Amino acid sequence: MRERLKMDFDWKFNLGHAADLEKDFGYFPRLAKTGDPTGPAHPSFDDRDWQTVDVPHDWAVTLGYDEKAEAEHAYKQIGRQYPENSIGWYRKTFDIPDADLGRRLSIEFDGVFRDCDIWLNGHPVGRHQSGYTSFSVDISDYANYGGKKVLVVRADATGYELWSYEGAGIHRHVWLVKTEPLHVGLWGIFVTSEIARAGGNTGADITIETTAVNEQDVGAECTLVSTVIDPEGREVGSAESTQGIGPWGQEVVIQKVSLPEAQLWSLDSPNLYKVMTTVSDAGRTTDTFETTFGIRSIRFDPDKGFFLNDEPVKLKGACIHQDHGGVGIAVPDSLHQHRVARLKEMGANAFRCAHNWVAPEALDACDRMGFLVMNEARMSGSSRELLQQLSTMVRRDRNHPSVIIWSLGNEEMAIQKNVTGERIMRTMRRVVRDLDTTRPVTLAVHGGDGGPVNDALDLLGCNYLNLGDLDELHRKEPHKPIFLSEAVSTLTTRGIYERDDLNHCTGYDDNTFSPEWARSAEKMWTYVAAREFLAGTFVWSGFDYGGEPESNEWPSVHCNYGAMDRACFPKDNFYYFRAWWRDEVVLHLLPHWNWEGREGQEIRVWCHSNCDEVELLLNGEGLGRKDMPRNSHLEWAVPYEPGVLEARGYNDGRLIATDRVESTGEPAAIRLRPERAALDADNQDVSTVIVEVIDEAGRVVPTADNDITFSLTGSGRIIGVCNGDPACKITEDQTTYPAFNGLLMVYVQASWEAGSLTVAAASEGLTGARATVEVAECAPGPLVPSCPGPIRGPASEQESS
Repeated sequence: MRERLKMDFDWKFNLGHAADLEKDFGYFPRLAKTGDPTGPAHPSFDDRDWQTVDVPHDWAVTLGYDEKAEAEHAYKQIGRQYPENSIGWYRKTFDIPDADLGRRLSIEFDGVFRDCDIWLNGHPVGRHQSGYTSFSVDISDYANYGGKKVLVVRADATGYELWSYEGAGIHRHVWLVKTEPLHVGLWGIFVTSEIARAGGNTGADITIETTAVNEQDVGAECTLVSTVIDPEGREVGSAESTQGIGPWGQEVVIQKVSLPEAQLWSLDSPNLYKVMTTVSDAGRTTDTFETTFGIRSIRFDPDKGFFLNDEPVKLKGACIHQDHGGVGIAVPDSLHQHRVARLKEMGANAFRCAHNWVAPEALDACDRMGFLVMNEARMSGSSRELLQQLSTMVRRDRNHPSVIIWSLGNEEMAIQKNVTGERIMRTMRRVVRDLDTTRPVTLAVHGGDGGPVNDALDLLGCNYLNLGDLDELHRKEPHKPIFLSEAVSTLTTRGIYERDDLNHCTGYDDNTFSPEWARSAEKMWTYVAAREFLAGTFVWSGFDYGGEPESNEWPSVHCNYGAMDRACFPKDNFYYFRAWWRDEVVLHLLPHWNWEGREGQEIRVWCHSNCDEVELLLNGEGLGRKDMPRNSHLEWAVPYEPGVLEARGYNDGRLIATDRVESTGEPAAIRLRPERAALDADNQDVSTVIVEVIDEAGRVVPTADNDITFSLTGSGRIIGVCNGDPACKITEDQTTYPAFNGLLMVYVQASWEAGSLTVAAASEGLTGARATVEVAECAPGPLVPSCPGPIRGPASEQESS
């Protein structure tokens, strides 16, 4: 039956060259005869001297910075100016046994940046454009059954698709899939549900649409059994159908299952069901397949906003780029979960994939954690290539209950407000509706009002429309739901409160250094919260990301639009959102209180809180008690005096919260705090380790910039370091890194061996630190749904087919 095996491990890798034949190992695209390519594409090529890597892999993360390089791409030395860094070759040798002859074999790539060519045993089996779309290549005819297989991928990252850091290489998982000729098609199951309420009970009617494929020379009598499994693992319903399928044909089978009681998927209770599909022919099982889904209803109302399960929900979203500080675009599965968890901690409930569809594991995390998703196509268009990419996105992701919106593109300036754009949007919407009628489509329009394009959209997504103009758009389009698909873009830096010689923006949400189209977080949310018709907002952005630095100017190399920095450390705006997006008491005081040499000078003091009143004290002396305006903040001008600055929050006159910042001593030691106590020994599981520079009293020194050197022993390795500084130009693979305002983040990854790993940190003049994380035998779980082990093959013993 079906096998889906990871092919992530033990690849051989080397850089090629985009302009020099000899430096690209003699490769040129000779297509005269199949099975006889040039250079590393040939199966007999000797790659023993190449580097061994695992995927996900991003070779650009180790490249240096250059002021002459593209600012929007983080000044990384990649692209047309750097042909020596823009081609990457990957080779993997593996075995397929004789017993697999007669089965259908394919290799699924979740993502390769950017354009790539693929060979198996010297035969060209695929070519793919775009660095974000998943794709599959059929290798059934080319596999050397019982012998060694050489899989080769040439990735060309010369061009780019976004205006930010995009990385390079096989940056997502790779899978070898084996099936019998009669099987479920690729992304071939679609599960929908209708909630049925009667007599106080909540039930659901489930529709299961299965595409069954028969890839053989004889017809098949396909028996399809679909069994619904509830969140507790119990069988709660099933359906059986029989359908004849001709040779090399496929049929869509639709089945219905009614559940008298249903557990709904929601933000607070993200209940997940499964459909277990069994395919058989003449009593012999040929395929089994598992599909996760959720039972929930969604609707957008032009006057009332968004509803989940008939309950109003304001979208409190963040736009998210794929890259993550320390690892680039090769984001491990557990970091996807970490990122969603931090967004939820901030109070967000929605995730906009900006501006491309994301790794499946990011959507899995949103499903498990009760997060809503706006899934976005990389580029708008009605060409065959772009429509195929759109179709693939919908088919791959339509079973995720977290996905509530299909976005057809972002800020397509050439078409977003004209009749050409209207025609393209209608074609794209038709493709989506052929595959999924349960979710609306939108386009993120810069300036908000798309004119004739509005008629082709179900939702009006507005990027940076003047806030007052949203009311006018609502009057103009009274039957169209409206939301802010992108807003804010205020520039802030963690721990910086005065402009410095590196052009760091400050942490105050006053829009002082932001672009002209930007709005402060406070101004945006105050406006949105007051308007019931607005479904919500997606702030730009959840995290800082590589490239697109402030004003595109050196010495900054990364942006600082995020509510969190590239290491996921909260900035001060994180607490503004948390105060007004979560139903819990929040009290956050800024700035830090280390202002030596500024004694007697006034310091701007802000407080983010949702308490009724806040009192400020300096060294125990009251500085005033103020009412907290809703969706706002409080300010004081406080003459600096070393000591303790304290905020006290009151509700109904009762003290309910305190926060304080203290003048610290000099840096004295390092403290390590792993996020997770244990990892799976799957060679991929990751924990973040928070690194703090502290004084003798154990307080984080908010201005510390000490260089710290990291090492690791035991069952794992360090895969990256990040300090969150948008001007830092040390590549993330280095193990000596400066703290940025007292903090660093280190990423440690487990190996195959159970045991433990210990990370150590040392710095001249500071007391070092060590922290240990257990590494347990791999077991199925939310981060590693299965652990079949690697497909291995000695790269030094390659044979020609």
